[in-house]
Amino acid sequence: RPRTARPGWDNRVLAEMRERIEQRLNHFWEAGIRGPDFVWAATGPAMEAYSRHPVVKKANEPGKTMHVGAFLRHVRRMVVDFVVGRVLSGNGDAEAVSGLDDVTTYYLLHRHDFGMERAPAGAVILYTLSCNLSDTDLADRYHVLKKRGSKLQLLPWSQRAEVGYDPVLDAAQSQGAEEPMLAGFEPPAPEIRDLPLIDQVHRLMHLWRAGDVTQVDAYLDARGLRRSQLFHQLLQALIELAPANSEERSLLESMSNHIGNGHREPERLL
Repeated sequence: RPRTARPGWDNRVLAEMRERIEQRLNHFWEAGIRGPDFVWAATGPAMEAYSRHPVVKKANEPGKTMHVGAFLRHVRRMVVDFVVGRVLSGNGDAEAVSGLDDVTTYYLLHRHDFGMERAPAGAVILYTLSCNLSDTDLADRYHVLKKRGSKLQLLPWSQRAEVGYDPVLDAAQSQGAEEPMLAGFEPPAPEIRDLPLIDQVHRLMHLWRAGDVTQVDAYLDARGLRRSQLFHQLLQALIELAPANSEERSLLESMSNHIGNGHREPERLL
């Protein structure tokens, strides 16, 4: 960096970074680079935008600067959004996904690279950092991971029975209950909690497996999943990631068919 280099502004540096590495990401993907190596490969080109300046100031926070750690979080997130966009679409030319929650983003990255097998801790930590999470969060709070010695493994959907629960479901189920209501009084609107999308899919799988189409439809409608493009993309991606002839794939396919045609009954498997 020349001694005459001037301070930069975070909004301009981030815009330059995105423009600089977008082409490189496509090049790395076409070259077959995958997994954590893909994240590391993007770091060098991205840092060029940041390191051109002796300091990067925050445009909307006078007197404050954007440190390299914060900059790298933006870089990693852009990279994982790029990868997840391709996982969700199955298309090498797909655009980066946006709006997908952190837990579901991590789940797709791990499932795409390691399947349900054990993954090395280093790769897991890199992906968790990229998704603003930690392996402890995913193991203890979200029940996505289980620790196996020095490695970590995704929990199968069948072992995540309690995820995705929401008061909305109970409210939807009780709509048909015949209870007297005082004139002028209405029940409070249910609180819709923000839940990882992967948790919602796994919740639906448990309901579908139990054969209760009424609860499935109530959950879909209460959470607006029928209208969610990300939900449909995730469902299709999970179908493609699931092993052929597995119960997981069978459930996902039959559930997807039901959502698509609106009338197919689930097959009771229990």
